[in-house]
Amino acid sequence: MTLKQLNYIVTVADTGSITEAAGKLFIAQPSLTAAIQELESEYGITIFNRSKKGITLTPEGDEFLGYARQILEQASLIDERYTGKTSNKLRFCISSQHYSFVVEAFVALLKEYGGDKYEFHMRETQTFDIIDDVAHLRSEIGVLYLNSFNETVIKKTLRDNNLSFEPLFKAKPHVFVGKDSPLAKKKSIKLEDLAPFPRLSYEQGNHNSFYFSEEILSTMDCDKELVVCDRATLFNLLIGMNGYTICSGIINDKLNGPNIVARPLKVDDYMEVGYILPNGIKPTTLTNEYIKLLKGITAQEKKKK
Repeated sequence: MTLKQLNYIVTVADTGSITEAAGKLFIAQPSLTAAIQELESEYGITIFNRSKKGITLTPEGDEFLGYARQILEQASLIDERYTGKTSNKLRFCISSQHYSFVVEAFVALLKEYGGDKYEFHMRETQTFDIIDDVAHLRSEIGVLYLNSFNETVIKKTLRDNNLSFEPLFKAKPHVFVGKDSPLAKKKSIKLEDLAPFPRLSYEQGNHNSFYFSEEILSTMDCDKELVVCDRATLFNLLIGMNGYTICSGIINDKLNGPNIVARPLKVDDYMEVGYILPNGIKPTTLTNEYIKLLKGITAQEKKKK
């Protein structure tokens, strides 16, 4: 295995085409194919499925790609540290539930370390996909929450995928509402106060189990349900429909705007928000810096409460 071969694998995966990858790499197509086959033979795996329709990653190829990206990133950081030259784009990817502090830390990391060439991915996505992304090294880190209801199932899923959970903070449940909602006039909110209003939640796709819900108390009966896929839509419906969603209560006014407010919810429950990492793999420099930023931002936000 060589760094050149790993770069070939990543380029083919990114382009989805041997021909296009060969052009980008300035290498003859037969030579590229031979290099990939040599690597597959060395490890006894099939990285790509080849057909008339094109080329796709196999499941084991998807896993291998994650390791390849990690190695290439580490090699790039070594080059930068000791030669002062950056040969490749700096890459970083995070998968997370929909938290503004995660985006805030991502922006801070990008401003500090982005440089002239970078490719950063911020995936606000479904809970199971967060776990799957980190398990297959598509993302360096994931952010999600545990509570008494989902902890057993989520921790088992993490163990099955050889991942660990590190807590950032524990928060009492809050309700996000529009600033003009009748609920916003209350200093704190009871469950019965929510009954007349639409409840908003994030779509969880094929793993739409209550245990993978992004909102606590998801099993609570509700006559009016609105399910969305992105944060902008959720916030618009909070305002336009006087809806609500249950969350950690940490809100960034700059990112979320002044029209969304958080109110404490009077229930005996909690949300322990934390990050997940793959076991047995040392976090990259960027991952460690991102964790520091997460801890700093969440500590500041908790002090405000």
